[in-house]
Amino acid sequence: MEATLHRKRCSVTLPVPQTAPVSGGYRGRLIVDLLLQDAYNVDIVAELLGAFEQAILLAVWNLAEDAYGRAVLRGAQSSLDRQVAAGAVYATLDRLEQKNLIASRLAKGTPARAGRVRRYYRLTATGIKALNQSKAALEQVWQGAKWPLESKA
Repeated sequence: MEATLHRKRCSVTLPVPQTAPVSGGYRGRLIVDLLLQDAYNVDIVAELLGAFEQAILLAVWNLAEDAYGRAVLRGAQSSLDRQVAAGAVYATLDRLEQKNLIASRLAKGTPARAGRVRRYYRLTATGIKALNQSKAALEQVWQGAKWPLESKA
């Protein structure tokens, strides 16, 4: 298996052995530090985006400038049509930020929040690309299948 990393105008192709140890336990994901910045093979990362991660990324995308933790939680609950633990959302936001799929910034505290700062999230270009590739991969998997599925027995 090969992973291609792209950074600005240069590209490097590195072999990824099947037995290579990987960060976070995800086999096939290659993380390389180039110029002190993380670079990811988006093709591989997109395959690893689960439904919950996609729901969180889409909530961040839909909320635009208003994407802070609790709003993302409500957006994910709405899109998944089920209750979601706040801890799961915050852990996922942290993980997605470590993967460079989202970025965050701290905003000044308000009197309504007793001066506490609020963290706002936005999708990075890598995150947008990973979401687009995840959707395309899912559509390709389902291509030609009649919906809804029926028993063949």
